[in-house]
Amino acid sequence: IDTSSHPFKVSVGKEQFLTKSIIITTGAEAIWLDAGNEDKHKGQGISTCATCDGAFFKNKEVIVVGGGDSAMEEATFLTRFCSKVTIVNRREELRASQIMADRARDNSKIVWKLNRVVKEWVGEQGNFEGVILTNTVTNEDELYKCDGAFIAIGHKPMTNFLDGQIELDDHGYIVPKKNTMTNVPGIFAAGDVVDTRYRQAITAAGMGCMAAIDAEKWLEEI
Repeated sequence: IDTSSHPFKVSVGKEQFLTKSIIITTGAEAIWLDAGNEDKHKGQGISTCATCDGAFFKNKEVIVVGGGDSAMEEATFLTRFCSKVTIVNRREELRASQIMADRARDNSKIVWKLNRVVKEWVGEQGNFEGVILTNTVTNEDELYKCDGAFIAIGHKPMTNFLDGQIELDDHGYIVPKKNTMTNVPGIFAAGDVVDTRYRQAITAAGMGCMAAIDAEKWLEEI
């Protein structure tokens, strides 16, 4: 292969590939709390996506951990299914915008556990029972019974491997410059590695199609 016409090198384990164009779709991962027994209950009582899993908790009581816009949005969405949604936040003040916070406060199905952090999840695997919360003011622990939990403290894009080769925003997401193309001509990005808003499989798939079309047209023109 003429390396001058294939300027990009991708290393996968011991293999290396030379290419004219790259589409980056490495996604983003939800940030977990790493509280006690968390691994035991991931996907079996604890979720990071209300849109994905909210319907499984119809007429159940759940908690949402977080104080930002995402947490307020998740909690409000969950009230469509759940009988009670408790927002747990480590401090009295919320990071959420005023409009999102007010929307949550005005919802009769939402209650609040402020100045609390999750110490440990309770229950045997496959039988989630609740959470032990620590009061950040008094340092006292309390058992809070619930049927499920949603962690909404943010996502982390999988971009560390880029090591400054592509322009990223302050949170590590790839910045698109022309449609799906990055600041490096020939390198495109799609899905959750770019998308900070929707973060759904269907939107990522659609964006992947967009990037493929962009890459194909770019290759035809060079």
